[in-house]
Amino acid sequence: MKPPETALATRAAPPPLAEAPCGPERSIAAVGLVKEFATASGPRRVLDDINFRVRPGERMAVLGRNGAGKSTLIKVLAGLQRPSAGYVHRGLHMSWPLALGGGFEGEMTGYDNMRFISRIYKTPFDKMLDFVRDFAELGRALFEPVRFYSDGMRMRLAIAISLAVDFECLLIDEVILVGDHRFQEKCHREIFGNRQHCGMILAVHALDVVQDYCTHALVLKGGRGRVFTDVKQACATYATL
Repeated sequence: MKPPETALATRAAPPPLAEAPCGPERSIAAVGLVKEFATASGPRRVLDDINFRVRPGERMAVLGRNGAGKSTLIKVLAGLQRPSAGYVHRGLHMSWPLALGGGFEGEMTGYDNMRFISRIYKTPFDKMLDFVRDFAELGRALFEPVRFYSDGMRMRLAIAISLAVDFECLLIDEVILVGDHRFQEKCHREIFGNRQHCGMILAVHALDVVQDYCTHALVLKGGRGRVFTDVKQACATYATL
């Protein structure tokens, strides 16, 4: 695979971020990202010099076969893992991965977890409660300990709370495939209809979603990545991997 054909794709010193009148550019940018893991046979490089930028209103798909580094990239962007080299510029208020449902305190109820998160992210609790109650459709289970939730219930709660916070950039990891068809449609409407002003980074396999909603795409193979502004070409390239 050829290296990314973008202005950010230089292995030498990372390019400086453009300055806006009020400070650094409002974007999420990966600059020379490298992630290695220690293995019995030596270091394994999962991400190798990844570069891209996502601004408000832009939606970047992350495409790649299993093991290509999609989930690792999402975790590095979210701050759950540190890069081995390079850095992430977080010029937008970015969400945690929307498909991540493991961050709840199991002994606390969904309601109490929500109160805790609303304080951390300075979101009015009443506003969050109204949105989550309507969106997640958990009923009385919202007042039960999260450890009794099924995986699907945890995911609904995680997605609803994520969307209740006024994030400027959403990290999405196959979240649109969660739940039954009706809940998937609800996620589509909320994410792609009501959040058009947000930046988005989506690790997905559904090529119809990429072509219908994304403005550009990052295709990963063997840790390397190329950014396509033509999403149809990105999907065609991904199909050949």
